[in-house]
Amino acid sequence: MKKIIGKIDSLFLGVMGEELIKRSVKQLEFHLDGIIGDRHAGFERVTWEGDDKQAAGTKRRNERQWSAISKEELNSISEEMALKNSLVGGDIGVNFCVEGVTSFSKLPKGTILRFKSGLELLIEEYNPPCMGMSKNLAKLYQTIDGKRLDDNKFIEVSKYTRGVVGIVEVPGIMIQGDEVEILPYAEPKWIKNQ
Repeated sequence: MKKIIGKIDSLFLGVMGEELIKRSVKQLEFHLDGIIGDRHAGFERVTWEGDDKQAAGTKRRNERQWSAISKEELNSISEEMALKNSLVGGDIGVNFCVEGVTSFSKLPKGTILRFKSGLELLIEEYNPPCMGMSKNLAKLYQTIDGKRLDDNKFIEVSKYTRGVVGIVEVPGIMIQGDEVEILPYAEPKWIKNQ
């Protein structure tokens, strides 16, 4: 696959002890264990109820050091939900929104996001929508006709467009407006020749 060029539209930081939402910032600093000051930083995490890999409470490697979505996917979700105001990335708990990549959520595991600061991020997996987030959004947003959102609406609408999560491969800085080079994972040639 050929590389894709996108742009960082917005950045968000999830401070410890705050709700599911993340606050808007102008830059993020990534170390090998995640984003400095973000509640999802760390080399390990504890699984939660409904996690698809291990039983709730299991200590495991943190594959969710950061999360992201495309601005296009966010706008599409907002339109499908018929929202009065478009969703903001921080309100769905992502760390950054990429502009110019319509199928961002479908990028395969192993895809690299590369930045001019030297920062390299590795996509681990798709980020499925959760019930807690959907209920939270129902409290924050209204539809165009002024009605309250159904608690399940975000889950229904954002399937397969909720974004991705991943780890830090090379530390660095991400600044709002930065260009991002996206290198989708492709099997090495030596595998194809077997």
